[in-house]
Amino acid sequence: MEYISETLHNLLHQTAFFNLTVGNFFMIAVACFFLYLAIRWDFEPLLLVPIAFGMLLVNIYPDIMMSPEESSNGVGGMLYYFYTLDEWSILPSLIFLGVGAMTDFGPLIANPVSFLLGAAAQFGIFSAYLIAMAIGFNDKAAAAISIIGGADGPTSIFLAGKLGQGSLMGPIAVAAYSYMSLVPIIQPPIMKLFTTKKERSIKMDNLRPVSKLERILFPIVVTMVVCLILPTTAPLVGMLMLGNLFRESGVVRQLSETASNALMYIVVILLGTSVGASTSAEAFLNVDTLKIVGLGLAAFAFGTTAGVWFGKLLCFLTKGKINPLIGAAGVSAVPMSARVAQKVGAEEDPTNFLLMHAMGPNVAGVIGTAVAAGVFMAIFGV
Repeated sequence: MEYISETLHNLLHQTAFFNLTVGNFFMIAVACFFLYLAIRWDFEPLLLVPIAFGMLLVNIYPDIMMSPEESSNGVGGMLYYFYTLDEWSILPSLIFLGVGAMTDFGPLIANPVSFLLGAAAQFGIFSAYLIAMAIGFNDKAAAAISIIGGADGPTSIFLAGKLGQGSLMGPIAVAAYSYMSLVPIIQPPIMKLFTTKKERSIKMDNLRPVSKLERILFPIVVTMVVCLILPTTAPLVGMLMLGNLFRESGVVRQLSETASNALMYIVVILLGTSVGASTSAEAFLNVDTLKIVGLGLAAFAFGTTAGVWFGKLLCFLTKGKINPLIGAAGVSAVPMSARVAQKVGAEEDPTNFLLMHAMGPNVAGVIGTAVAAGVFMAIFGV
């Protein structure tokens, strides 16, 4: 009887209930809320489902993120090794490979002014950097946080790892991916606030056809130009352009399909669950996290606003040939921001098709955010 009672006692105390804190219960509730948003409302489920489930796992069983040094057997938790790939910038770079293979750069090539709209939307990044410095973050932490303004999760993780901000990587990544999924909610009010009904109704001329030669040369030229100026961007820009070259060359269909499908989805699983697993209650529930979430929202709003205002400037200079809404797509949430521009424009005129025009600034924003990360790495000598 004593053996049975001791066995039951040990078994009972091995359950998670005896180890969970109030903070763990709160984070479990947050994870369930993210799952609700992803499954019920279809808010970026490919991102939110693995992130939320990783968050759920680590707050029930913290040892899943235990390092080998902390474990009794010297092995460590499974998700610790996934997270290490984040810190080494491997998974973010592979995400860019898949994004490149999935993305049509034709609208950007056909309308090079899109580069300017993509650059304007990066204002959110540099404004967030200054604000973060002002409220007490050190320069490297401020730089890592500011990339949230580009609504680019992989680049946020990449820069945080490069600048040695591992302790902030979880909150930064969760904030970045959360705002990416909330693009359809955050951007429309800002777009409508700074544009008139007449501006939102502007119909743009059809884009010119882009030749196959242009499509092939584009990723090669961009890689050489950007990486020669900012070599530290090579892991991101290089992988993005390599994926696009797979797509456009037409001679490596198997590599293009693998990068845009099987590999992409495998990496999303590894990156999403490991990012979610970095949000234990002990690491996530603190004042710095609240600051990061607030800064991310401000940066994203500033970036959207800057893109719209620059779109208004181009609208004025071209005498009404550019719809300012496409400027909001300059943040690098591909293709959500472009779809939002299409949706807001169609609300004023259902016959107005802005999607392809908005894709130009959208993919320019991906390149722009990577360049912004490269600028920060150059500043800090990384």
